[in-house]
Amino acid sequence: MEVHKFGGASVKDDNGVKNITRVLKSLTATPKIIVISAMGKTTNAIEEIINSYFHTPEKVKENIDLIKSKHLAIANNLFKTPNHSIFTCIENLFTELEYFLEKNKSPNYDYVYDQVIIYGELLSTKIVSAYLNENHFENTWIDARNLIKTDATYRDAHVNWEQTTAQIQNTINPNKITITQGFIAADEHNFSTTLGREGSDYTAAIIAYATNAKSVSIWKDVDGLLNADPRHFENPILLEEISYSEAIELAFYGASVIHPKTLQPLQKKEIPLHIKSFYHPEAGGTTVGRASKLKPEVPCYIVKHGLVLLSLSSLDFSFFVEENISEIFALFHKYQIKVDLIQNSAISFSVCVDNKFNNIDKLITHLQAKFKVSYNKDVSLYTIRHFTPEAQKKIEKNKHVLLKQVTRETLQLITKK
Repeated sequence: MEVHKFGGASVKDDNGVKNITRVLKSLTATPKIIVISAMGKTTNAIEEIINSYFHTPEKVKENIDLIKSKHLAIANNLFKTPNHSIFTCIENLFTELEYFLEKNKSPNYDYVYDQVIIYGELLSTKIVSAYLNENHFENTWIDARNLIKTDATYRDAHVNWEQTTAQIQNTINPNKITITQGFIAADEHNFSTTLGREGSDYTAAIIAYATNAKSVSIWKDVDGLLNADPRHFENPILLEEISYSEAIELAFYGASVIHPKTLQPLQKKEIPLHIKSFYHPEAGGTTVGRASKLKPEVPCYIVKHGLVLLSLSSLDFSFFVEENISEIFALFHKYQIKVDLIQNSAISFSVCVDNKFNNIDKLITHLQAKFKVSYNKDVSLYTIRHFTPEAQKKIEKNKHVLLKQVTRETLQLITKK
């Protein structure tokens, strides 16, 4: 059994969907589970629906119609029969979406988000499944919410591994091609949940773990895992081999090609992860596995923008001790604040955080009751694994550095524009 995951860029239009058949033809005849993300920027577009629902309800229908017309246009280019069942399927999914928005009574943004955002993956997988069935890749479509079971932490749910493993093993036919969705799951009451933004890679790893898969392949619009994001750095280098532990480090620091949670279940069962280009399926790409060294051995650059640097000190200049720090981290958990960097001294504590859930102002207000708080919003965190003096100079050039942290293998810089 092989698990293959196709991201949004690989199915952004009808040509992308057609290309999946080309990729599948290049592979062995081993049974496959195919995990697919929402098409192109559909998730962003559905987030506009959710924001409209809460703030500008008069725009909800307009935003829905834009997404609907896009998917119908893709379907029209893929299926030449006007009465093909896929069109009814698309209409039914949008009817479900509109019905939920009309009947929902919950004011909980995160709950509503997860009930609505799932339609991107449901639409893409229905279209891809139908197209593959018509092009000699007979497959079974399965709703991932029937496979992956989680708690009710909406937008960042935690997997119930025992129940999920049983569901996957009892539902998926190992002798057939299965199509399912990335990113989405369900809680014990069958309300939709999600695994965190860009969580489709994690879905593939969960399924691979449960099925003892031979391998996982993630098909991207890049040649593999690069030592730097080409959107932010010039002349990136392809990493041909990388160990699980090194990949986990890079993912933790924010490498965008791999979801941070993806590698842990694969490492437990030593399932290799291949990161390959859907434009060039014959190319080697990157293999993540038991390799002991990075190949080639080069500095790896990562940047995260839009973070917040908090600096705290006690009001009476007393020492910053374990009790203070544990209290602060309890607040980070309460307000769903992800910590990216920590630095402390005798009387101060600095931390760089990700404000993904937009709770930073509430956190600051809470902290100001007990600490002196200063902060910088919209800072950037640069991380260099296996840094060299040349790499450090390259990153620091023409930047205002607010904080620097150096360990044996890693240099991190927080900068302000």
